Order: sequence, then C-alpha cells, then structure tokens
Amino acid sequence: MENMLKKKLKLKLNQFITKRLIIVVIPWILLAVIFGMSDLEISKAVINEINLVWGTFGANYGAAPGYGLIGISIAVLAGCLHGYSKKQKIPALIIIFIGIMIFLIGIVDNDQEWMINGASLAISLTIFVVITLNKDYNEYKTISIAIFVLAILNPLIITQITNISCGRVSFNNLASNYSNYTPWFLPPGISLEHHSFISGAAAMGWMLLPLLIIVKDREMKDPIRIIVTVLVIGWGSFVTLSLIVIGVNYASDVLFSTGIAFCITLMCNEKLFVNRQ
Repeated sequence: MENMLKKKLKLKLNQFITKRLIIVVIPWILLAVIFGMSDLEISKAVINEINLVWGTFGANYGAAPGYGLIGISIAVLAGCLHGYSKKQKIPALIIIFIGIMIFLIGIVDNDQEWMINGASLAISLTIFVVITLNKDYNEYKTISIAIFVLAILNPLIITQITNISCGRVSFNNLASNYSNYTPWFLPPGISLEHHSFISGAAAMGWMLLPLLIIVKDREMKDPIRIIVTVLVIGWGSFVTLSLIVIGVNYASDVLFSTGIAFCITLMCNEKLFVNRQ
C-alpha cells in the first residue's frame, strides 16, 4: 500500500514537472522558428544610437550578479565540507580576496569587465558572510547545488561547446552586404573567432533563476515573492534584450540560452526540492 502511494505521488510529480517543461518548450520552439526566419531583420530594426545607451549598460553589467551568486554557491558548498563551525566561512573569505584581486587587476589593465565582475564577486560574498555570520551553511546547501549545476551546465559546458562548434557570426561582425549571415539552424561550423550562438552573456544573465525556487512556496501575493520574481525575470529579460540591441547576439542566440536556463532550473527544482518533500 505504501509503495503504491509512493508510485502515485512520483507519477503526479513527474506529470507536474512535465507540464511546466511543456510551458517552456512549446513557446521556445515557436520562437525558434520565427527567429530562424527573421533574426537578421530584427537586428537591423532594433540597433540604433538610442538603444545603444541602455543596451551597453545591460551587456557590460549583465553577468555581474551571476558571478556573485556563483561565488556564493561555491563558498557555501566548500564551507559545508567543514561541518557546522567557524571554518565554514573560510572559503567565502578566500573568494572575497579573489574578487578583490580580480578588481585590482582590472584597474591596472583598464579592463572594465574584470573590474565589474571582481567587484560583484567581492561585494556579494561580503554581504552574504555578514548576513549569515551566525548561521549554518548547510541551510543553503541545496539551493547552492542548484545554482552550481546551472552554472556548470549552461554558461560553461553547453554554451562553450555550442559556441565553438557553430561559429555563428554576430551582427556586429557581418559584412556590409550581410553575405556571411547564417540562420541559427545553418551554422557555419567550428570557429574560435565567432561565437554568437548560443549567448553566454544571456546565460549569465539568467543565473539568478534558481532564486525563484526559494520563493515558490510563498503566497502569490507575498511581497518577497513578487519582488524576487520581478527582479530575476526583469534582470534576465533586460540583459537578453541588451545583447540584441547592441548587435552582440541575435534574438535566437538569447532565446536558446534562456530556454536552456529555464529547463535546467525546473529540473533542479524537481530533483533537489520536489522529490525530497
């Protein structure tokens, strides 16, 4: 009897996650078809001097929160290896130091990207250490695993392999007559120079998605749930749109990064949270 109840519960959970995946995948497929036929025209239509102002900001700062969150997840997972003790905070302090070093190297080399990401890493970890000073990092272990898995699979493995193997030329690097433009489903082939598809920057912009798992059980009208949801979805959308309007990526490039991020987050939610309840 108990085994039957467990099987029924597992079936319902699988059906639940399948429905959510369908909600993501169907629009993804439809938009992939649309963008496959209109990527170039979309880029030509949205790239202008006005959009370059906010687009540049989004592209420059889009990955910073993601690096901060990844740093926190690594600090938590490494800290959990020490059990519940003051030693849990040591990995976080080390990452703060690394962030400061990256920031200083950015200043010396006049590299804005290094300065922004280094500062984000150091500031995020500092705030986290202060807030969790007297808390056990094991409380944050599960959500940290979800963040770490998303970071490894999307920005790192899937994005890098696809970038190199597809070799798609970004809008900014197209010839004046657009002769070297290719739709996403007809990639030029392996290239170490061109890597528009899929968007790594968009993948980093969506690194905050696992935070939605933390607030998913709150009431729909709960202020914290509303704020977190708006910030996470708003930031991810802002970053992806920024990359399109400055010509770094096409609409389909950010679409695939977005879809992959949502699917991985949903699967992490199922495997790490739902199945453990």
